[in-house]
Amino acid sequence: MEAKEQPYRRNLLVLLVLQSLSTTAAVVLATVNGLAGLSIAPDRSLATIPTTAFVLGGAISTYFASLYMARFGRRAGFRMGALWAIAGAGICAYAMHHHRFWLLCFGSLVFGTHNAFAQYHRFAAAEAVSAPLRSRAISWVLAGGVVGAVLGPESTKLSKGLTSTVFVGSYLSLIAFALLALALTFLLSLPPPQRENTQRSVGALRLLRRLDVAVAVASAVLGYAVMVFLMTATPLAMDHHRHPFSDTAWVIEWHVLGMFVPSFVTGSIIRRVGVVKVILAGAAMMALCIGVNFAGVTMAHFWVALLLLGVGWNFMFIGGTTLLAESCTDQDKSVAQGTNEVLVFGANTAASLSAGVLLHHVGWQAMNVMALPFLLVVVALCVALAFRPGEGPKARPEA
Repeated sequence: MEAKEQPYRRNLLVLLVLQSLSTTAAVVLATVNGLAGLSIAPDRSLATIPTTAFVLGGAISTYFASLYMARFGRRAGFRMGALWAIAGAGICAYAMHHHRFWLLCFGSLVFGTHNAFAQYHRFAAAEAVSAPLRSRAISWVLAGGVVGAVLGPESTKLSKGLTSTVFVGSYLSLIAFALLALALTFLLSLPPPQRENTQRSVGALRLLRRLDVAVAVASAVLGYAVMVFLMTATPLAMDHHRHPFSDTAWVIEWHVLGMFVPSFVTGSIIRRVGVVKVILAGAAMMALCIGVNFAGVTMAHFWVALLLLGVGWNFMFIGGTTLLAESCTDQDKSVAQGTNEVLVFGANTAASLSAGVLLHHVGWQAMNVMALPFLLVVVALCVALAFRPGEGPKARPEA
């Protein structure tokens, strides 16, 4: 028994560390990319284009990542993701050193491919354990983001001025993180890829017509998009209101802690009160975040708002992922997961792209109000599902 349990525990530990490293990279980019773009962009309204390119890179490659891992396995996919990260970070460092804005955007696009592969850490965790442990495995692997929440902002403080050109050191640090991730993949022992009977798979549109699947996808997609929308604009808004970079890094650090620290208990909360209530609680926290941002622009306002935004994302994303995993059969899971990931990245691309433009043209408080309708869509779908508790297997708390 001990020999059988050891690979399972080792796999989850390695996946947790890989999640920590990928989160660290995402946090570094969220903290640095907007300001780096602002410093070399031909127009201030284009400052978030590098961040948008990072999200877009994931959006256009997520389906490729799914097909690659279906054929060659999760471990090979995570290695490929690390190689893309090394290439992208190197391009970004070169672009920043030579003040090439559009090359910086291209490097961010390349690096985004790594994020597409990294998004499947949670699915790999679910596949590595038995069905009763899936929600907890997903939560625990995502909890690896706690390390990234601290390491990301702290590393930017240390690496920002390592070279004569600001932020080049931050991009070079991403190469080191990717090399470590590449080495760790050799410790994984995951199940080989299985061929699915695609003829029995339900089409994406038919799946989305099911209320439980619609709630799961809307929670993950819209919750993630609102988070990206507000998080992307926050460093620029803080810079506009003359908050120092150290304060911005600290706020982002607490935001990412809010995103991942609750993962230690989110799975247990879902099992106790039900996934719909957890998703609704996440939407409520995001609405509170918007209220705090609308109320003021002091350091305290930014800190409290982004902390609430992070916790709200955690509840909505883990809740949506859990509901999706529980609602689909083995024959449907590849279609459901692929559709969910494409929509997540697509919505995030739109959110990131519009954040800088709207901040420049309508202002910080107005763009916060514009995020509310998307949360109301999720709330409406959750209420509809609550009145039809038999629609999804995890719509109600366990006895």
